[in-house]
Amino acid sequence: MIKDKLERKILKLKNGDMSAFDYVYDHTNRSVYFAVLYIVRDKMTAEDVLQETYIKAVSSIGQYKNGTNFTAWITAIGRSIALNHLKKHRKEVLTDFEEDDFKYGREDADVPYIFDLAAKILSEEEYRIIMMCQVAGYKRREAAELLGMPIGTVTWKFNEAIKKLKRNLEKEEGV
Repeated sequence: MIKDKLERKILKLKNGDMSAFDYVYDHTNRSVYFAVLYIVRDKMTAEDVLQETYIKAVSSIGQYKNGTNFTAWITAIGRSIALNHLKKHRKEVLTDFEEDDFKYGREDADVPYIFDLAAKILSEEEYRIIMMCQVAGYKRREAAELLGMPIGTVTWKFNEAIKKLKRNLEKEEGV
């Protein structure tokens, strides 16, 4: 249902109809954003990579094969750009002030504690499912469709990820 309409909009985009971009962006950006955030661990950088991802995707939309999983295709582009960004900026060192902002969770800090914890202890797939279902507001059925997975798999991975987070938080409270 969602996937069919998305495919029709992608076809319009391939044919040069930029009015279809808004729909495509609205139905894929959250998945791409959380996949990128998992890699770069910085909200502002993730937003920059997200923009770069859509620019690259639109310029190479002809390479997308109709009927395949567009969300997976564009997410792969985003992950590639995020990894290249990390390689390029690996040698940059945070100042003490920036480290303190991140550490103490100030308003402009990069990633809230629970996101950081989730990124550390969950697999990338579990993290994406949690972010899509809990943060982005997708229903598991919608997440399954966008990720190209059976709903049972998404539900199982979602439940397992929640259990991991809960165990880790309980362990920290007990310490």
